[in-house]
Amino acid sequence: MDPQEEPPKPDGKVRRKGIYLLPNLMTTAAMFAGFYAIIASIDGNFEKAAAAIFIAQILDGLDGRLARLTQTESDFGKEFDSLSDMIAFGVAPAIVVYQWGIARLVEYGSVWGKLGWLAAFTYCVSAALRLARFNVISETGSQRFFKGLPSPPAASLVASFVWLGTDLGWSGGVSLVAAFVVTAAAGGLMVSNLDYYSFKEFRGRGQVSFTYIFVVPMTFVLIALNPPLVLFILAGTFTVSGPALFVWRLLRKGKPEVSGEPNSDDDSGHAADKSPDKS
Repeated sequence: MDPQEEPPKPDGKVRRKGIYLLPNLMTTAAMFAGFYAIIASIDGNFEKAAAAIFIAQILDGLDGRLARLTQTESDFGKEFDSLSDMIAFGVAPAIVVYQWGIARLVEYGSVWGKLGWLAAFTYCVSAALRLARFNVISETGSQRFFKGLPSPPAASLVASFVWLGTDLGWSGGVSLVAAFVVTAAAGGLMVSNLDYYSFKEFRGRGQVSFTYIFVVPMTFVLIALNPPLVLFILAGTFTVSGPALFVWRLLRKGKPEVSGEPNSDDDSGHAADKSPDKS
């Protein structure tokens, strides 16, 4: 047996102990982007801070794929990736939105000020809990669905809100309360039991419909036209998809069964998947 490998796990996989350069460089770059977002927000550069969080998401998506492509997956890489995600998608968005607007809630009273930083902390601790839960259930969880809002989309929601607010010049009390609500809601949804579609079924191999080939470049075109608005709409749509799916399943369960067949939407898509993906 390779000295860099551990004995096989019960699932038959071999965990490598070594530290591999390429995927961990990507993880480090994602962590740097998250750290830069924090520094930029402290300096008042909120557009750069929000953009850095989205860059961190791109890098975060590449490190795992590179590790699988080059067969350089390791336990070290998995743990390092979780720590990087905590900084880029947990700490950074909380500080960025706090610096942008939540901190100014104190102008409306000390109680609002305390609620503001508590909302930022709620988001931060929720991201930590979400990542910890993902690491525990990633090898036995659903292939089609994530349990709770994943931390990168939650960070997208907060970052795109700040970016959009900066671009449109929001500064009134309504926008500050909206920042408070968005931050607290994103934190609560991360630790919820709502199902969110994982998109794991869309792999790089195999044939896909022509529609998908057309939708992808059109999405990039729309983002290029108005990045903050389009990114906020995309993040908001994905965020509400979890509650919408929950309501839709409740409505489906309430309908009478047809032809004696059981309702097929109950816990649909919860087949075991032992290929962990990003949280």
